[in-house]
Amino acid sequence: MSILIGVKTAEFSYLLENISTTKGNLSFQLSKLKEAGYINIEKSFRRNYPLTTCSISETGVSAYEAYIDAIDEYFKGCKNQNKKT
Repeated sequence: MSILIGVKTAEFSYLLENISTTKGNLSFQLSKLKEAGYINIEKSFRRNYPLTTCSISETGVSAYEAYIDAIDEYFKGCKNQNKKT
């Protein structure tokens, strides 16, 4: 999600190169994100080779922003807790 939020689209191979995981794990995670409506997946061919292209959906952008806000609040709480001790 953090890669897709910053680009219009990303090919499977690009995601694989930039995430430390296997093809199977990436494929599984993309399937789950698609099921949740967070990403769109387009399957096509480039010179007789399968091409999978992913993009983040509006629902995905909203969910990602909510996640970032929640993480931010969590860390603010941790900082405040450390200041008290």
